[in-house]
Amino acid sequence: MRALLVITALGAAQGVSAQPSATGAAQVATAQAIARVRQLDPHLGSVLALDPTAMAQARRVDASALKGPLAGQPVLIKDNIEAAGPLPTTAGSLALVNNVTNRDAPLVARLRAAGAVILGKTNLSEWANIRSNHSISGWSAVGGQTRNPWALDRDPCGSSSGSGAAVAAGLVRFAIGTETDGSVTCPAAINGIVGLKPTVGLVSRTHIVPISHSQDTAGPMTESVREAAELLTAIAGSDPADSATREADRHKRDYAASLDANSLKGKRIGVMRFASGFGTDTAFETALAVLRERGATLLEIKRFDDKAIGKNENKVLLTELKADLAKYLKGSPAPIAVRSLADVIAFDQAHERQEMALFGQATFENAQKTKGLNDPAYKKARQVSFQAAGPNGIDRLLKQYKLAALVGPTMPPAWKIDAVNGDQSSGGGAGSLAAVAGYPHLTVPMGLVKGLPVGLSFIGPKWSEALLLSLGYAYEQARGPFPAPKFYRSIEESPEVAPALRPQR
Repeated sequence: MRALLVITALGAAQGVSAQPSATGAAQVATAQAIARVRQLDPHLGSVLALDPTAMAQARRVDASALKGPLAGQPVLIKDNIEAAGPLPTTAGSLALVNNVTNRDAPLVARLRAAGAVILGKTNLSEWANIRSNHSISGWSAVGGQTRNPWALDRDPCGSSSGSGAAVAAGLVRFAIGTETDGSVTCPAAINGIVGLKPTVGLVSRTHIVPISHSQDTAGPMTESVREAAELLTAIAGSDPADSATREADRHKRDYAASLDANSLKGKRIGVMRFASGFGTDTAFETALAVLRERGATLLEIKRFDDKAIGKNENKVLLTELKADLAKYLKGSPAPIAVRSLADVIAFDQAHERQEMALFGQATFENAQKTKGLNDPAYKKARQVSFQAAGPNGIDRLLKQYKLAALVGPTMPPAWKIDAVNGDQSSGGGAGSLAAVAGYPHLTVPMGLVKGLPVGLSFIGPKWSEALLLSLGYAYEQARGPFPAPKFYRSIEESPEVAPALRPQR
């Protein structure tokens, strides 16, 4: 079977030893991660660039007195997040290939302070998937197409595609993604890892290429819930340059210390039937049985009217994109040629062969037509969508049913990469509720659908990260070990599917 060629490479990479010069624990871990990236990532396209200072960072950690769960751990960060050093922050666009700012985003500075090694930058859906409604998740002009390690012809979802695929493939255990609506939780679920979109304002957005100040946040993408808690503990906190984070220090805590394998006992959990289906029913029922076995009381929520969210969110995102992106581009100290959304649109038109061979930029063009942050229509859209998702959405459901949290399937299993039609997803769960409200959303792997992973979403009120992580941890412990991807060229070659494709008589 052709897939065996890739699986053999996977086994070889997992056995690669550290470079001879790697003597301390951080240097050994970093050298091994570099070896895995070089061996495996040509099949995935998840890593845009390794940081050439990574081994020097590791040596500094080994020479320091830093302790803790992240000390010496290699971490990959999405390439819309700035990190000091020689690598540009491109958001996947050729327009930003010279965007070497020589500054750390505050969340990166916090990672370094915790002893993490910034291993490199991950590929993403270009401009965080906001350029076109016909985009292919995981594709950028800078990095090409990221592939799903469960089946290389399947989409990794986006926009934190590279971060999700890299963790799932075992290149690293820790990565950072960003989300406006689904961009952490979708690639986490579809690649079979843990992903947390925090409360907007818990993690600084300074020096991150933006879409929307109302909805943007960075978040952990990891192998396990405990590691997500450890990563969140490191990156959470107030930042004077980001007014949304003014309450973060008051709410942040040691999230790993709050984990409790018995936390589901006695909890009332709302089952979001209105956001279920799309091929996940069997896996979802199995997950619900686990929640019951661990002592949770489940209450069915069959209906929720989300029309006000869908009708208004787009107006908010397009208006804020134009304003927020211009602010970021104007503030970059790098010698970039674009300083506004209009400049980016013109750049793409001038580089149409490289940038728009697969899909256009209609969403950018619509955003350029918006009238600014003082537009009454924009302000009304934000108020209506937030109220519908937050106070009249998540908050109302929790209060009405006396619930601790909501659960539902995160996304369908991965669809095929389709260069002709773009993304062809069959469903979307309830992630937009948390995204528009700015509330936290955790996804944990819950099972396989014909060999492809799907995730279980835990959604709660503002600042409820500790609760959601503990509930997710309890579920993860009860669920048991989750399988690793095997890099099949297509899922049709896998033992779960291939026999069923043959004649049955």
